Amino acid sequence: MSYSNNRYSPGTQFSVFPPAVKHLLIINGVFFLALNTPVIGELLFAYGALWPVGSGQFEIWQPVSYMFLHAGLGHIFFNLFALWMFGQAIENYWGTNRFTIYYFATGIGAGLIQLLVVSSGTPTVGASGAVYGILLAFGMMFPDRYIILLIPPIPIKAKYFVAIFGVIELVSGLTRTDSNVANFAHLGGMVFGYVLIKIWGLKGENHHSI
Repeated sequence: MSYSNNRYSPGTQFSVFPPAVKHLLIINGVFFLALNTPVIGELLFAYGALWPVGSGQFEIWQPVSYMFLHAGLGHIFFNLFALWMFGQAIENYWGTNRFTIYYFATGIGAGLIQLLVVSSGTPTVGASGAVYGILLAFGMMFPDRYIILLIPPIPIKAKYFVAIFGVIELVSGLTRTDSNVANFAHLGGMVFGYVLIKIWGLKGENHHSI
């Protein structure tokens, strides 16, 4: 990829499993196995999950490490499936270096938002913040591509799909304060992603954006 006069030229090679997505899938899988291993799993959770600052268990590396820990099989499956489904399109479009920076920036940003809104309680784990950032990027880069919903099984344009998810997370965060789902972390990933895309000045397919 190349840069000239602040205009971005995406790569031309396509891969179903581009490097960053492939390595993120592998690393998350390894950490999931380790998390479910006696003793090692307990240490990983104690030191790697994102604990509230006021808990006394917060460590400076946790806004990064929490992204590689997942609460269960369903949690990791849906996160990694979405990472692959939307992430490979973004990495192929942007290139590996930019995609990697974006992934970690949105994941860390999501963690910081979570720390701001949650001062006590259970720790946060999962790549959902970064995945929501990728979902936002997909909607901005490919706004008119169709996504097939599972329930109901109807096609919907990516830009509307992203907007609906954003509203759901906002409403859920405001109304379901006792939920174990980190809704504001999800929103944080989307907000940080939107700001970063605007700072970079990236244009979507056919120069559309949301």
